[in-house]
Amino acid sequence: MAVKFKKSDQKQMNKWLNGNKRYTCLFRATRDGCNATTFHTLCNSKGPTVTIIYNTNNSVYGGFTSVSWASTEGWRTDGQAFLFRLYQNGNWKPVQMPVMESSQSIYDNSGYGPTFGNNHDLSSFTSTVAWNGTYFDLDGYVSPGGAYSANGETSDSITSGSKQAKDIEVYLVEDIPGDAPLEEPWRKTSNWNKKYFEELKEKVERYKPLKELNVPQARVLLVGQVGAGKTSFFNTINSVFRGYITRQACSGNAEHSLTTVYRMYQIRNSVSGKPLNIRLHDTRGLEADQGMDAHGMCYLLDGNLPDRFQFNPSAPVTPDITGFVATPQFADKIHCVVFVIDGSTVDVMPEKVIEKMKGFQIHMNQRGIPQIVLLTKIDKVCKATSEDLSQVFFSPVVQEAVDRVSQILGLPRSNILPIKNYESEIELQDNVNILTLLTLQQILNSADDYMFNYLDQIEDGKLQQLNIRE
Repeated sequence: MAVKFKKSDQKQMNKWLNGNKRYTCLFRATRDGCNATTFHTLCNSKGPTVTIIYNTNNSVYGGFTSVSWASTEGWRTDGQAFLFRLYQNGNWKPVQMPVMESSQSIYDNSGYGPTFGNNHDLSSFTSTVAWNGTYFDLDGYVSPGGAYSANGETSDSITSGSKQAKDIEVYLVEDIPGDAPLEEPWRKTSNWNKKYFEELKEKVERYKPLKELNVPQARVLLVGQVGAGKTSFFNTINSVFRGYITRQACSGNAEHSLTTVYRMYQIRNSVSGKPLNIRLHDTRGLEADQGMDAHGMCYLLDGNLPDRFQFNPSAPVTPDITGFVATPQFADKIHCVVFVIDGSTVDVMPEKVIEKMKGFQIHMNQRGIPQIVLLTKIDKVCKATSEDLSQVFFSPVVQEAVDRVSQILGLPRSNILPIKNYESEIELQDNVNILTLLTLQQILNSADDYMFNYLDQIEDGKLQQLNIRE
């Protein structure tokens, strides 16, 4: 077993410490020598530390103290201190043993290495211990139950019967700011580069719905609050495939929805001008006291409303409107719904708008239509993401916004997709394009899921008819 304070070990330590922490190695016995004076020279007056012992039986254990080592030659008080075990005989078996007698949490003597407790709860070494080429034969003790709770553990269950250490490390423990980038992304993707962009773009351009259903285009309905960026999302996708910034659809910031006409937008390849096999349906923006009602939403989902239908906020949608499609085909219906939410205003979304969305979800769920959420304006949510969009999945702030929206609408976190639309830019940006294509790919995958389910229903129906005939 490697002697290393791994990322998974640090995550466990973070749980015990109730926060995201940075760990910096101050002392390592194999590097600095297993010497008490050296330990105090390197670790005194540094702040909170965690001591980790790796023994020859592949058990890993140690102690944390929130007070600085200082060679005070006596006991120190620390109500936050604890002992722990991470591994037992190489097996992951984490356990925490909190301090009970805080006035004797650590023994801070210049002649001792890291020492915890009043009854040899955990003492590492005294003076100097020589390295024999394989390990340090420590002269300390491990016997929890004095100043620290044993929590059902014994010396043997912690050390597996060995006081021989392959190494001893002491790490400085520091708080990481809440908006600091994570060391590992919370959502993994391939490396963002030109090659990845071309692969994503080609995949979307080659997309075709299930041929068994004779559906020429996957139809995606955009639903969202006024100003959230529904229409801007279409413009952004359009820009990616046109090769320049386009503003084909009217978008912007206004008190009421700028979208007054129901549009079924085509996305065209810049070279051939041929429409892609996806169509975006743009609706009037949701408002607390205006906009689409449940009946109108059902007509949209079922494919009853024609392109360029004029919304009237004061009049409900009825089958009497001009161009009403009385018997829509499956190809006319919506195959995926995309809720568009302003990521910078998630916590102040009007309750009535949320209620409308949840009301619409009932009708979508009844029809089995999948739902995706676009979390827009993430550049306004996180400064690091604003400076480098490729860091979006390293941002704990964006991750928190995704979690919040997931809770609000009751959708899996994987269905919440952060996005940045083109707004003030006059030239395309690689990272915006890549994130847009990643998002569009997930939308198409969801539309395919819906079509596969519909195909299963058709085949199940044929099988049932066959059984009836027999």
